[in-house]
Amino acid sequence: MSQAFLSIGSNIERQRYISACLDALQQHFGELLISSVYESEAVGFDGDPFYNLVVGIETELELPQLFSRLRQIEHDNDRCRNAIKFSARTLDIDILTYDDFVGEFRLEDGSGGELPRDEILTNAFVLQPLAEIAPEHLHPVSQRSYGDIWQDYDSHQQKDAKKRQRLWTVPFEWQGQQLQRN
Repeated sequence: MSQAFLSIGSNIERQRYISACLDALQQHFGELLISSVYESEAVGFDGDPFYNLVVGIETELELPQLFSRLRQIEHDNDRCRNAIKFSARTLDIDILTYDDFVGEFRLEDGSGGELPRDEILTNAFVLQPLAEIAPEHLHPVSQRSYGDIWQDYDSHQQKDAKKRQRLWTVPFEWQGQQLQRN
């Protein structure tokens, strides 16, 4: 079994698509480790605020198959692949880490990515929920814990990055439980 951490975001019908995503992830992977849900302003474009969270899963799927499965979940939830990179979206699921894998992976169609995702170190809406659910886990490259990286976030980014990338937890109920850890 491999462990993966996933970043999930939506700024269109946020409650609907985040809930549907969690339902699909639970159906495919079983028990989920779920952060609080955070609301943040859109980064990189003018748009409605996003809901973001991080989910930990265990899977028997190899990395390319996991990537394909997550793409299918996005597709099933009306994700438009032809949209420009920084734009509104129903659902965005990114693999942040897959065990300790470091490097690039590609599918036959040319899609793929590089792990660990750069957003772990650059975007508060990824790092804070990751540090919330996996504070002792080590970043595969820096070998520092996510809790320590979050603690030092401002010093690694431009001064006052936490103030500029504002985010806050929001009440979010899924399957009768509140997804708010703080």
